[in-house]
Amino acid sequence: MPQVTAAEISRMVGVSRATVSNWRRRHPEFPSPSGGTETSPAYDLDAVRSWLSSRGQLPAETPAEELRAALRDHPQTADPTRLLPLVIAAHRLDRADLDQVLDLPDEGLPRRATDLVADAETYGDDDVAVLRALLRCVRGEGALAAADILAERGTDEPATTGTYRTPAEVADLMADLLPGPDGRFPSDVYDPACGFGGLLTAAARHGARRLYGQDLLPTQAAQAATRLGLQDGDVLTDIRSGDSLRDNAFPALAADAVLCNPPYGNRDWGQDVLAYDPRWVYGLPPKGEPELAWVQHCLAHLAPGGRAVLLMPPATAERTSGRRIRAELVHSGALRAVIALPAGAAPPPHIGLNVWVLTRPADPSPAPESVLFVDAAGPGRQSWESVRKAVLGAWSAYTEGVFEAVPSVARAVPVVDLLAGATDLAPARHVQSVTTALRPADHLQEVRRMRAELRRAADALIGVTDRGERWATAGEQPRSWRTTAVADLLRGGALTLLRAVPAGRATTGDSDIEIWAGDVILPELFTRPYRARVADASDDGRTLRRQHLLLRPDPQRLDPWFLAGFLSAEENVNAAATGSTIVRVDVRRLRVPVMALLEQQRYGRGFRQVQELRAAADAVGQLVEETAAALGIGLTGGVLLPPDDGQA
Repeated sequence: MPQVTAAEISRMVGVSRATVSNWRRRHPEFPSPSGGTETSPAYDLDAVRSWLSSRGQLPAETPAEELRAALRDHPQTADPTRLLPLVIAAHRLDRADLDQVLDLPDEGLPRRATDLVADAETYGDDDVAVLRALLRCVRGEGALAAADILAERGTDEPATTGTYRTPAEVADLMADLLPGPDGRFPSDVYDPACGFGGLLTAAARHGARRLYGQDLLPTQAAQAATRLGLQDGDVLTDIRSGDSLRDNAFPALAADAVLCNPPYGNRDWGQDVLAYDPRWVYGLPPKGEPELAWVQHCLAHLAPGGRAVLLMPPATAERTSGRRIRAELVHSGALRAVIALPAGAAPPPHIGLNVWVLTRPADPSPAPESVLFVDAAGPGRQSWESVRKAVLGAWSAYTEGVFEAVPSVARAVPVVDLLAGATDLAPARHVQSVTTALRPADHLQEVRRMRAELRRAADALIGVTDRGERWATAGEQPRSWRTTAVADLLRGGALTLLRAVPAGRATTGDSDIEIWAGDVILPELFTRPYRARVADASDDGRTLRRQHLLLRPDPQRLDPWFLAGFLSAEENVNAAATGSTIVRVDVRRLRVPVMALLEQQRYGRGFRQVQELRAAADAVGQLVEETAAALGIGLTGGVLLPPDDGQA
């Protein structure tokens, strides 16, 4: 009798373990334990599936769910490092050849799978169920989806403490900082703490041709090698496992560029055995400064003039114990920029991380006279696009020699000024001292313009909120309805699903899928808040961006605003989210009420008002921050006087 633990139930349904615990406490009909231990009970799988089905939360029977079930039912054959080579091999087969492999009888499948991986692994009769489910997942969901499901296993090892996945948007931003003065992207890129390969994948998207990586965990190194092996084009990869600081797998490597998101806060990084290591050109890192060890490791693997971009905890920029090494990095010209990102841009979510841009000095080039500081976490940068614009605009102007300080955003600080104090590299402290260069009359005119724009936005917000007076109660009890899954709507032809990147295939740019007004666009990766949006006339003709999905409804059967509103419901999204390390939203599992089109349109109008309210509030919020910042700069910069008593 197959059994599952609470952790396996959470993965099966795509909810947190806390949610499963709540189900056990709050619902008496939840299945009682049928095995396991008191601290880790196990439950009858069929009973759990029956209970989930009664609540409408049983995962749809998709190839992805079939693979999860096979891995769960055959744990002895579910080692990801054994199965990942088959993911790459299956990805390289065309559809007809993959179908032929799947048509093989059980006794012939293991031998054929072993041949496909060129004997890198040997598969046997006990592996048949998992092999067949894996190949079906590659065919139906794509190789990347299959790799993501394998990544859900074995990711709770203690050694992963202090390591975090780099979000794709942050990885792309870091890669955008690598090109040199000629604008060309480096050919060779190295990541000494590559994890699942997110930064190296971003480098491949930008044009890198040779990728080198190392990770402490063999399972993560294998995942990185697999994901990079799925890249289109002629990309050479060399991924190895091991501790990069203690057991350097590439001692002679001098790469064109380095991207790295090093582990945080690991005091046991090897200082006692690496005290005389030649990598410590800028000083022996203190035991409590492991990140400065990673900085110097990255610089040691750069060719002269090469560039490194690292994602760093903010405390590294100001801790007293690291002052001497920071001063040496500044004095030598190795440190070129420190960029503060907003909290939540990358995990851990409560910390605003820093991006350090470094260069290995090339003799006899003169050392730079300044270091660029950018505070991309300040007011007026609520969206990721505004963060990218602030960072890349300042960096581009700085490297081209045409940079001018931007109040509260960016400033180039002379090296002599940094060395005169504690070599504090926190961007906010440096950009706050920038004063405006505008004449008082010009600044007052700009403030008046911003205040007028703020009034118009506030009036628009009031107009949207006034329309809420016409909303009505559903009665004494909430309204309930029968629901259907997106998968059923797709099968019935009411919806068409399009992906920006066909599942399992990597790309170097956006897709060639053209957006139509009325399409519903959703992120493929889980984010908070997760929101579907309806494309309008301004989107018409644009192409769908990477890591997005598009649902095209039949307008005679589905209202797009009704669809987007219910697809964005938090409980709906939580139930459809899958994965533990890389969390995706399985759009096929999202559910919508079954309603007549006229009733859908009524709800659609309501959801449209909600979106208009949110957009109006966002516009007011951004203008408030910008206007307040301009007033504050005017007062502190001496170009504005406070109003007299009674003066507006």
